[in-house]
Amino acid sequence: MPKRYGQRCPVAKSLELLGERWTLLVIRDLLSGSRRFQDLETSLDGIAPNVLSERLKILEEHGIVAREFYSEHPPRAAYALTPRGRDLGMVVGALAVWGARHVHKDAALVHDDCDAALELKYYCPKCDTRVSGRTVHLRARKKTARRRRPAPR
Repeated sequence: MPKRYGQRCPVAKSLELLGERWTLLVIRDLLSGSRRFQDLETSLDGIAPNVLSERLKILEEHGIVAREFYSEHPPRAAYALTPRGRDLGMVVGALAVWGARHVHKDAALVHDDCDAALELKYYCPKCDTRVSGRTVHLRARKKTARRRRPAPR
């Protein structure tokens, strides 16, 4: 059962879904494309099959992973990220950049074309500019007014 933080914060809510051990590593491995259960089990050295199965099930229930059967007898499936799941590529990338900078200094996330180490930045599409994290804050979205239906007569 995923941890519940009881906070109305998008970081806490995201961690309730993604913060379990192995979850982001499953997503990391699926970012390169569709994988079979056995392939994931091999690449995620040390994960128990029941844990992998549980993580995939939760990710599928939340629309992050899609399962496609490639064999009926016995039933065997391949797993791929949905568009919602592919959006997590930036999250995994941000963790890779941070980890290379502060934890695992023998690695770096690099640009294929020039081999330069990448940095992640905030971008404001309205201003068409990069912005400093010091000028960014979290605010609640404005709620849209709901139309009330007239009472039946």
